[in-house]
Amino acid sequence: MIPFLNLKDITARHRAELIEAATRVIDSGWFIHGREHEAFEREFAAFHGPCHAIGVANGLDALTLVLRAWIQSGELREGDEVLVPANTYIASILAITENRLVPVLVEPDEASFNLDPDRLAAALTPRTRVILPVHLYGQAADMPAIMTFARQHSLKVLEDCAQAHGAVIQGSRVGLWGDAAGFSFYPGKNLGALGDAGAVVTRDPKLADALRALRNYGSHVKYQNRTQGPNSRLDELQAALLRVKLPHLDADNEHRRTVARRYLQQIRNPAIRLPQRVGDEASHVWHLFVVRVLDRDGFVRHLTASGVQTVVHYPIPPHRQDCYPALQHLDLPITTAIHREVVSLPISPVMSDSEVESVIQAVNAYSPAPSRG
Repeated sequence: MIPFLNLKDITARHRAELIEAATRVIDSGWFIHGREHEAFEREFAAFHGPCHAIGVANGLDALTLVLRAWIQSGELREGDEVLVPANTYIASILAITENRLVPVLVEPDEASFNLDPDRLAAALTPRTRVILPVHLYGQAADMPAIMTFARQHSLKVLEDCAQAHGAVIQGSRVGLWGDAAGFSFYPGKNLGALGDAGAVVTRDPKLADALRALRNYGSHVKYQNRTQGPNSRLDELQAALLRVKLPHLDADNEHRRTVARRYLQQIRNPAIRLPQRVGDEASHVWHLFVVRVLDRDGFVRHLTASGVQTVVHYPIPPHRQDCYPALQHLDLPITTAIHREVVSLPISPVMSDSEVESVIQAVNAYSPAPSRG
């Protein structure tokens, strides 16, 4: 079976360095907010450009804490609205509602799966304060258009970069286009830790200062609490492991692009709707290679029988989740169709040429069941 994502092999490439990094932390006797954490924040900031990087416990906290910081500074109030793509992973929505803000779900552009800038105006109300674009599946959203709209209407922009580490638009990495950005280092991400971890990137020094306190019980100085804050710290061990993997991120992304190019060039099955890259090659880091198939269940059964593992990202859209009954009345046909049809094919920085060829052959061999109409 060709695995969807072989984390064991991905990690094995850096085994010796990871063990050395873990040993360094163990021998230091310092396990929270030590030298490795400080070094990773500097290095992750430098990877993007002039900015601040603030390590947190996970990607959801990265988004949640930025919104909370804006509430505490008075820039947002509970009940304000946040424009967010309707087809995102639920974490993007959870960050909004956790702060008692109101998510306004906007249909995506079908070509890119990302927030459609042309639909923002119709979603705008007097309570709109933030746009939360998601660089879904590794493809950068149309940030130039989104930022133009945001500035015209004095809106904050919080980028969800959980799936797009290293993507570039017009020479600038995602994360530096908006007012702030949240990153996840969940193990399966393009830059993955060996556990949960996350970070915020921002050019705003006041926001960075607020977040450094907010993630640590609202405290800059031990036992002195400026505000009420949670415990959301990037631990020393994960920071050290991420330092090992960060220098390889661009090369890993390039291998993903190579796999994606082969899929796009050689999958020739008319029953399969291939993804479209919008923008130049650097704008997509192919965290996922997502196709659309009308008979998804039949397609998945065929690939499984052919020895190819797949995953569905995501089977249930946010507005159909039980935890959001207030959203279930929404009519979102594009989002509903996407979640009904999408399937993710294997793609990773360790896929071999023969594995890629096997996936292509299996996809091209798929034949949809005859219609009973």
